[in-house]
Amino acid sequence: GMGGGSPQGAGQSGSIPSAGAVPGEGAVPVPVPVPVPVPLVVSARSEAALDGQVERITRASGAAKDIAYSLLSARTLFDHRAVVLDGEVVARGSVKRRPVAFLFSGQGAQRVGMGRELYEAFPVFAEALDNVLQYLDPALKEVMWGEDQEALNQTGMAQPALFAVEVALYRLVESFGVRPDHVAGHSIGEVAAAHVAGTLSLEDACQLITARAALMQMLPAGGAMVSVIASEEEVTPYLTGNVSIAAVNGPRTVVLAGEEDEVLKIAKQWKYKQLKVSHAFHSPLMEPMLEDFREAIAEITFSE
Repeated sequence: GMGGGSPQGAGQSGSIPSAGAVPGEGAVPVPVPVPVPVPLVVSARSEAALDGQVERITRASGAAKDIAYSLLSARTLFDHRAVVLDGEVVARGSVKRRPVAFLFSGQGAQRVGMGRELYEAFPVFAEALDNVLQYLDPALKEVMWGEDQEALNQTGMAQPALFAVEVALYRLVESFGVRPDHVAGHSIGEVAAAHVAGTLSLEDACQLITARAALMQMLPAGGAMVSVIASEEEVTPYLTGNVSIAAVNGPRTVVLAGEEDEVLKIAKQWKYKQLKVSHAFHSPLMEPMLEDFREAIAEITFSE
């Protein structure tokens, strides 16, 4: 996922002193990397051959990381596969090729530190993220990896930050050879989906996002968004000129958005939870920004 946490090597509190150092004698705490179990992916042409491969791997000596890397990069991957973790087979089966879909999430998924550890671990992720950030607010990276969650929750920051991380995550997964047959997204995630599908160039996508986030941020605060345990069919008859369905998250989960009193009055008929948002997105309360938004993206090219 979007790994947060502190960057390694920054010497935060909570670091473990290096072996042999006696605290209080000028010892500098050295962060100790946490050992992570390494999965070994074994493959073979048949079930019997796979048994043999698993047995050989569990007896192999050497650094698990090196073995894992060689298994994936230096050998042909056959259709009968198993995953060995700490000497145990944790998964086994044969390959089935089915269509793959990627779904990009909308605002609300942002959190401080998202992507920072991936940035340090994977050059592909780092390069992709930097590539996106060059077209966005120069302060964005600092807010994304700062300490203030509320600063990141501001619409003007949350939307571009999510777009940047989602695109970088896509490029990372793509570099592993995983390609989707379909992409979809909700809200800001829809723009990320449109960009990776080739509908929008990176520059145009960033222009659209910057305009969208800024205009939404500028609207008067107010309105509400509420997640309701009900179907689209159940809530539809209750919608008004000030309340709309902002999202259909599942057969029995929809989000209502609009004028606060009206939204809550409707939502109270079911189990509901009010979302922490500054504005009622995807509702009639967004209408005052539409003309400016249309103007801001008039020069953008949309491809198939």
